[in-house]
Amino acid sequence: MLAIIGGSGMTQLSCLEISHRQIIRTPYGEPSGPLTFGKIMDQDIVFLARHGHGHTIPPHAINYRANLWALHSLKPSHVVAVASVGGIRADLTPGRLVVPDQIIDYTYGRSFTYFDSSEQRVTHIDFTLPYSQQTRALLLQGAKNANMEIIDGGVYAATQGPRLETAAEINRLERDGADMVGMTGMPEAALARELGLNYATIAVVANYAAGRGTNVNGIPLKEIYAVLELAMVGVRSILEHVVSCHGD
Repeated sequence: MLAIIGGSGMTQLSCLEISHRQIIRTPYGEPSGPLTFGKIMDQDIVFLARHGHGHTIPPHAINYRANLWALHSLKPSHVVAVASVGGIRADLTPGRLVVPDQIIDYTYGRSFTYFDSSEQRVTHIDFTLPYSQQTRALLLQGAKNANMEIIDGGVYAATQGPRLETAAEINRLERDGADMVGMTGMPEAALARELGLNYATIAVVANYAAGRGTNVNGIPLKEIYAVLELAMVGVRSILEHVVSCHGD
């Protein structure tokens, strides 16, 4: 089974032939919503809207631990996370698709680990390569098969949100080596690693980051939704081909 986490612009998966929805209880509370089960090209899929079905949960309030635990309980072979980002690097223009290979965490105050009980031994995970190489390869092959242009690699900066960043903050992120900025990449990726999930992200560049490109004096939020709507058509095509590769 392939698991898909949808972010901004993807609260539902239109190419999914839905069989049923299920609420899964976890030791960490409620996930963002019921999990949707179905098929794409006769392959079993489970879909979870990260921000809730009505896009009502802001990035800092998402119960990432419950979301990942619920998916983990289903033993998916891969978890593909779809996320919208702002482009910092010059070639990451609105509408581009990226499979990041690194991440920098600037979030705070989020429940970021399963290993926080005083009754547990101190546990560390290797996070040198934060995304599953097998799942990244699956996404890149899916894009190739779909004849969709996608950028292989990039550093995702995970910020707290829900506000967008200042131009000075984006300058700082660029100095730190970030290529794109989003609000949901962490602790999602780290929790997936703690659970041993094959997890990777397909990032959709929704806008130039603050102070970049045409957004030197501000970010027109209405334009973001238009870009996402168009870009998600390509994402859904890639996911269909990912499912095809996954089923081979």
